[in-house]
Amino acid sequence: MRYKYKTNGVCSIEISFDIEENVITNVEFLGGCNGNLKAISKLIDGQTVEYIEEKLSGNLCGRRNTSCADQLAKAVRKAYEESKIKS
Repeated sequence: MRYKYKTNGVCSIEISFDIEENVITNVEFLGGCNGNLKAISKLIDGQTVEYIEEKLSGNLCGRRNTSCADQLAKAVRKAYEESKIKS
């Protein structure tokens, strides 16, 4: 299932990815630091929601209280919880 998440408080405006059970693939960021976000997408491709949360949750960007990586952790958790409700 393809999932789109509108980010909050970061340069990227949207994150989209595929989720099957608790595995995340094909992560794409709209906006943000292109090179860094492409690297993050490659590194977490095929990983579980729990792994992504463990590695990326709480990462901050400058003075902001979040980051694109932190937003990704929030997005995958939200997608996972919503997918459980739909099943």
